[in-house]
Order: sequence, then C-alpha cells, then structure tokens
Amino acid sequence: MFVLSKPLYEVLYENLKEDITSGVYKEGDRVPSEKELSKQYDVSRITTKKALELLAGEGLIIRHPGRGSFVKISSDNEVENEGTIEKNVHAAPLIGLVITDFDDSYGTALISSIEKCTAEQSCFLVLRRSFGMPDLEEKAIRELVDLGVDGLIIFPSQGEYFSEEILKLVLNKFPLVLVDRHLKGISTASVSTDNVEAARIGTEYLLELGHRHIGILTPPPSDTTALEDRIEGFIQAHAEKGVIVDRELWINSITSTLPNSYRPPNIKRDIDKIKNHLIEHPEITALFAAEYYIALMTKEAIRELGLRVPEDISIICFDSPPTHIGEFQLTYLAQDQEKMGRKVFELLMKLQNKNDQDIQPKRVLLDASLVIGNSTAPVSIKK
Repeated sequence: MFVLSKPLYEVLYENLKEDITSGVYKEGDRVPSEKELSKQYDVSRITTKKALELLAGEGLIIRHPGRGSFVKISSDNEVENEGTIEKNVHAAPLIGLVITDFDDSYGTALISSIEKCTAEQSCFLVLRRSFGMPDLEEKAIRELVDLGVDGLIIFPSQGEYFSEEILKLVLNKFPLVLVDRHLKGISTASVSTDNVEAARIGTEYLLELGHRHIGILTPPPSDTTALEDRIEGFIQAHAEKGVIVDRELWINSITSTLPNSYRPPNIKRDIDKIKNHLIEHPEITALFAAEYYIALMTKEAIRELGLRVPEDISIICFDSPPTHIGEFQLTYLAQDQEKMGRKVFELLMKLQNKNDQDIQPKRVLLDASLVIGNSTAPVSIKK
C-alpha cells in the first residue's frame, strides 16, 4: 500500500525490495518490467524506471537492455546458480529481423546469409515483415523488443521519415543495424551497397556503349537514401564523361513496385506511363531502372510499342533473380547479399557485446558487381 508522504518511485522501490528480500523474487528470477509495473501499480513509466534504477544501484537486481531485470545472484551461490539468469531469458542470443518483404530478386539471399550466421553462432533469429507499412514496422519493433531480443536488424520501409520506434532505439543505444538505409545526421550502424558507386559504374557502362540519351526510372525518392544515392551515381557518371544530364528523360514516379502496391492495375498504369514517356522522347536509347521490377515493366512497355531490347533500347537495372541457361538475362548490378548478411550480423554482435560507452556506430558500404546480360548493346547496331 502506498504511503503518500514519500515519492511514488521510492515507495515502489521499497515494495520491490521487500519482495526480493522476503523471497517473493528469488535469485535469478525476472522482476516485472517498467511497463508491467506501471500497469500493476497505476503509475507512470518514469516512476517505475526510477524504482528499478534504485534497485540496480543498490546491487539487488541486474538490468539487461532488451531482456529485462533480474534478481542478482549472491557470490555464495554464483557457482551453484551459474547461468540461471540466462536460462530464465533464453539459452542463446535472440536476434530480431524486420524487413519490408523479400523475393528471389532481392532479400532471400540476404536473409539466408543472416540465418546462416545466427546458426553458426548458436543464435536464434525471429523474422517479421512490414510490407513497407510504417505502422506494421513499428508494431514489429515493439513486439520484438518486448520479446526480449538482444539486437535488431531493420530494413526500414521506404518513406519520407524513419519511424519513431527506430529513433527510440537509437536514442536508447539499443543494439541496432539498419540495412540498405542510413539515418541522415544521426550516428547509426548500417550496412548497404555503395549505391552511388554502383549506379556510376552502370551508367558509365551505358555511356561507353555510346548512349547519350539515357533515362532513369525510379519510385519517388522522398528521402529514401538508397534511391537518392543511385540518382547521385547516375549524375556523377555523366559529369565524368562530360555528358549533359537531361532530366526530361527521367521518370521518378513509378509507384507499383512500392511495398504492398505490386498489383495488376498499378503495374498496367506504370507500363503505360513508360510507353507514353518513350513516345514523347524518341531520342532515348537506354533506360536505367532503379529496381528489377521496374526493368521488367520497361521491357514490356518497349515490346508493346513494337520496339526491341536491346536493338532499339537498352535496359540496365539493380538486382535480378537467378536465371536458367538460355533464358533472357537483364544486364544488372548485383548486390553482394551474402556478404551484406555477414557484415550486418558481425556489426550487430560487436554492438551487442560492448558497453554503451564503447559502441561506435559504423556505416559499412559494399561493392556491387556489373553482370552483363542480353538487355544492353552499343548504339551503333540500332536502326
């Protein structure tokens, strides 16, 4: 029962201390979380946080970020109870992965690589898909943190802002690694392809084939750093070759490839948009698609216009699923998903194993490789 003459957090602290010393909570037991105590005693999270901090400061409990708080094991019982706290939580590190979605063109190999790393290190991996929806992303993050994960790998939804839950994790120094994105102006660990350099290499290849009227096709960039970087690389390649960039040849409003939007009516609308663009700009000899499915729609738009790939228009893109011998293969920039998965896991383990003051968030950029297929050709063979 609360005594109103004392601050609420102090009363809560004394109640919990009594429960610990009387054996309600035994050595190694988990004590209720801030959220659980807040609901149980009808007080604020600030109050419960201060009470738990007092208990930790007195050495009665040990707090594990992302896991919970546990009654400290006395030195006399350390050997007998060795590992009790860990067993009360989970026997091995638990890693959460939040990704928009995945398929053979991008994502499957990345997840496979991360899963392989967790298996080799006796960790457990819990996967949640957000389908590019911010509310589902935030829900997944909250659920995984409540589950007690030791760290999070997040492939953020495309959009104009990062979710509040991601920002909370950063501010609380929770072990976190972003994939394919980075937070502007905030020091956060991330692993992605060097999209600027990859796009520069791809564009340079088209320019070396003699193309001078190249369009770029992207979803709305809207502060999505990967797309912004690809556009930057496209521009850099033109500047290095002394070729003027014609922004009239661009389309940056392809929306059917956005998460949860890849439906027949949306696809048809974007194919028609590309067709009309090519009719309005007959000078275009090559198109750089920022994503694989945009390249597929581009190929269909060219076919419906009675033109040919690559004889009339060349296509290059990012990513492509494996193809069988003899199948048409797009020219594309292959991201090293296997290496990306390993780097993500290694970086997360370093962040998770170090003390807060030692954590140095790091941005890792990986090279992409140009895979030459059947969708590009020199301008000289065009009619």
